[in-house]
Amino acid sequence: MQNTSKQYDEVIDTCRTLFVNKMKDYGSAWRILRLPSLTDQIFIKAQRIRSLQENEERKVDEGEASEFIGIINYSVMALIQLENGVVEQPDMDVNQASEQYDKHVEITKKLMEDKNHDYGEAWRDIRISSLTDLILQKLLRVKQIEDNEGKTLVSEGIDANYQDMINYAVFALIHMNEQR
Repeated sequence: MQNTSKQYDEVIDTCRTLFVNKMKDYGSAWRILRLPSLTDQIFIKAQRIRSLQENEERKVDEGEASEFIGIINYSVMALIQLENGVVEQPDMDVNQASEQYDKHVEITKKLMEDKNHDYGEAWRDIRISSLTDLILQKLLRVKQIEDNEGKTLVSEGIDANYQDMINYAVFALIHMNEQR
């Protein structure tokens, strides 16, 4: 588990660095995005990963890793939006957004550690393609919850699904790093 925690932090550090650099370039323009828009962005990235996994030919020179990083960062943005609401104009500077990012990643990592304890790191035996499918399944669940205006009868909420997508994407990136 200690190695998982270190590997998790390394992946998140890469994602966070990109998030901060994009904040410096674009500001917090993403704060105007409604949750379904963020969900759709994540869906596009997951679909592209699946397409890359199934097709031999690639016409864009970007691999799966950048898409998994995008899934993580868009999912964190969604968690921030869930907590703070959508705004009409960008309203966070780099420091504020980074604090929010760190807070949500910390909560999500704690969830991963708790599940890892209970499941015995079963994710280590899951293929990257299966992690992709699990992310897509979570996205379809989120879309259904969004279509139901956030109401669920017995299921976990949207936030738990975004957290699971972050963790599955981190696991995929850990697998990819280990394969190098």
